[in-house]
Amino acid sequence: MIVNIAGYRFVNLPDRDELREPMLERCLELGLKGTVLLSPNGINFFLAGTQEATDSFLQHLEFDARFVGIPTKVSHTDYQPFRRMLVKRKQEIIALGRDDIRPAEFTGPHISPMEFKQMLDEDEDVVVLDTRNDYETRVGTFDGAIDLDIPSFRDFPDAIGSLPDEYKSKTLVMYCTGGIRCEKASAVMLKAGFEDVRQLEGGILGYLEECGGSHWSGDCFVFDQRVALDHQLMETEIVMCFRCREPLSYEEQNSERYVINQYCPYCFESGR
Repeated sequence: MIVNIAGYRFVNLPDRDELREPMLERCLELGLKGTVLLSPNGINFFLAGTQEATDSFLQHLEFDARFVGIPTKVSHTDYQPFRRMLVKRKQEIIALGRDDIRPAEFTGPHISPMEFKQMLDEDEDVVVLDTRNDYETRVGTFDGAIDLDIPSFRDFPDAIGSLPDEYKSKTLVMYCTGGIRCEKASAVMLKAGFEDVRQLEGGILGYLEECGGSHWSGDCFVFDQRVALDHQLMETEIVMCFRCREPLSYEEQNSERYVINQYCPYCFESGR
């Protein structure tokens, strides 16, 4: 059984470049595969290996006080979902292109999965906002959530301009896959004049782990070979088009416009 771990932290890392080689060497020694992103403003990792290897990696991280206690999402597969081991230096661990957005200094408050579920159970007057990309929301979403229909997270700041002004005084709960995008998205919205902006702690994966599939429809897109997970965090039948990288449902895989390793209904129609 392969253990999959994912975590992030926004923290100032002026020594980003010096961190890369020792971290890569340790991951290779442990036989891990996946990606670690290092930027001047934080770390983001998604790795897979044996239980012993992932535990050792987390212990290695905590030799640096800045990485102690990073919340980690854990799931399991019977195969290695990553092809290689990379430690990359980036300007941002999640690209937005806004230098004024620094989650280590300013971000929206978190709301726990159980608190969010209670809001939905009691049908509270709350606006639920999906901050993910269009191909992710197509795979699954919370019931009644607003989909901004954006192709990239960099489009998020402009897309919120389409939201009604009345939302600025409402309670707004936003979510993404694991929480990292909401750290920045919540700061963007607060700076844009939205008064009560909360972010779902742990994102969709944290909610499904703690609350199951209540108020959730479909599957959750993930950025590895599993493509999508169901409400029990198990791999689903969804696959990714080899050509255009769009996720394909079981029905789309049976389309006449889907030929494995050649094209799917999305790139067939668009001419990509």
